[in-house]
Amino acid sequence: MQRNQWKTASEQLLKHWLSCGISHLPTHAPQSNSTATQWLTENAACVFQTSPAMDSAESALETNADPIALATLPDTRPLATASPETAPSVRERGPQVQPVAIAALNASPSQTARKSNASIASPPAESLGTPGTWHSKTLDVSSRALQLHELNEQVKACRKCEDIVCRRQQTVFGVGATQARVVMFGEAPGADEDRVGEPFVGAAGQLLDKILAASGLHRPDVYILNALKCRPPNNRTPTELEIENCRPFFESQLEAIQPEYIVCWGAVAVRAVLRSTESVGRLRGKFHAFRGAKVMVTYHPAYLLRNPDAKRLTWDDMKMLIKEMGMQIPTKST
Repeated sequence: MQRNQWKTASEQLLKHWLSCGISHLPTHAPQSNSTATQWLTENAACVFQTSPAMDSAESALETNADPIALATLPDTRPLATASPETAPSVRERGPQVQPVAIAALNASPSQTARKSNASIASPPAESLGTPGTWHSKTLDVSSRALQLHELNEQVKACRKCEDIVCRRQQTVFGVGATQARVVMFGEAPGADEDRVGEPFVGAAGQLLDKILAASGLHRPDVYILNALKCRPPNNRTPTELEIENCRPFFESQLEAIQPEYIVCWGAVAVRAVLRSTESVGRLRGKFHAFRGAKVMVTYHPAYLLRNPDAKRLTWDDMKMLIKEMGMQIPTKST
């Protein structure tokens, strides 16, 4: 089989595992990937049911992906599990293994280079506490605009998420002031956004505009973007792999703009920016951090449309943000 055929077969197998809820492959942590491949060969009967799957697994391990577990993946169990009563001995089951995130096997070298020793449910150190620093120097207005333009062209050319690319009308990059103090970070484009090519233009976007106006902010004063640049089919929740595929884009956007504050609207935005699986309810009411920015978490406008009682909580969050920015809430004219 040719190399490109191996690659296609491996990608199809990994997507099948992800769709079945399998998120990790076993591999040996302290030794080389060849040891892990040997273990897979010896235990093929209990781990994989068909030889094509075994071949694809070996091909995936030969990519030398780092043995990392992405902080946003929900399940850390290896593929093969057994009860204590039926578990084979160490000699029978081969070397002890650590899980390898399937998403990491599909990641680019720049993605797999980022290792994390944190647990799956815990965000990295830079996501909590006092903000750190941005990774690059602050750009002037023209350089910032040029960098965002080039990044937008890369987004348009991206074909990583095959399930989305074949259905999207256009990509949704981001809009607003490139020198904004505040970035509004959403989840993924909906039908209206997919049609127009801008984030937050549907019913949820109209509610967002009202929230901003009531807070003394306006749409032209902020920068708005989503974790995903393409609309998932039927507005389904973005997968972890899709978020990771878009990560270089939205992190580069944030790095170019370097806002003082980032508002995460909804759980997907939280997973993308803070790499946390904690609920919005647990994370709201206090500031977190992403590089040089303070991060506020609140409910997505689409959630507020379905649950009007939560609007009061979001309003409390916005008042906390405005106070932190040194501004005042506008008084209503009588």
